Amino acid sequence: MTSDHGELLYEGKAKRVFASTDPDRVLVEFKNDATAFNAKKKAQLDDKGRLNCQISARLFELLESEGVPTHYCGLVGETWMLVRRVEIIPLEVVLRNIATGSLCRQTPIVEGTAIEPALLDLYYKDDSMGDPLLTEARVQLLGVADPAGLSAIEQLARRVNAVLKPFFEGLELQLVDFKLELGLASDGTLLLADEISPDTCRLWDRRNSNAEDRILDKDRFRKDLGGVMEAYGEVLKRVQSSCPNPRNCL
Repeated sequence: MTSDHGELLYEGKAKRVFASTDPDRVLVEFKNDATAFNAKKKAQLDDKGRLNCQISARLFELLESEGVPTHYCGLVGETWMLVRRVEIIPLEVVLRNIATGSLCRQTPIVEGTAIEPALLDLYYKDDSMGDPLLTEARVQLLGVADPAGLSAIEQLARRVNAVLKPFFEGLELQLVDFKLELGLASDGTLLLADEISPDTCRLWDRRNSNAEDRILDKDRFRKDLGGVMEAYGEVLKRVQSSCPNPRNCL
């Protein structure tokens, strides 16, 4: 536990958010909890919090260097980061470069089909409702975002993909799809928030052609494939090779 955190503001499935000494900043602790299927499947995985925190920090800094605005300020420990306080938009924004998962279960699209341009899906962020898929009309009906806001969300998400996809290719990883959460800062700026890690990205190892062994993400936990932390560790190892020293706010 970091020594300077204040009251617990929010606890989610994978992180805790605490007040800091700055009202415009909060401290985020990455937990070792693993969940899937809207928390119907749960486990404790040693070192998961550290791995996801360290991967996320480096990817946030990479995105910032390419002009993507994020909530990230810097690390304050192995499993802690300081971030800007944001109001999270209740949408899960998913970009799909390769067809897999729910897209293949819900449509006749064949697993492994390349999608160009990437498919953007929007889900209402509500576990009790199963995070339902939304149309743009439903997003507006719910009052979650107006047309201008939706356009800004899509532009930011596609910019993230434009940076991460070639970056991972350079590490011999394929960015299959990923989930983003976005938030509004106190000045109204739209920021990338939450995390970017094997919990939120599907990553396939280009060095391995086996359909199961190539998986280096949360699907190893979902599908009971084993080796979850070894896979996350391999992702961190490769990301560290390009982003060795993230900022430290201590």
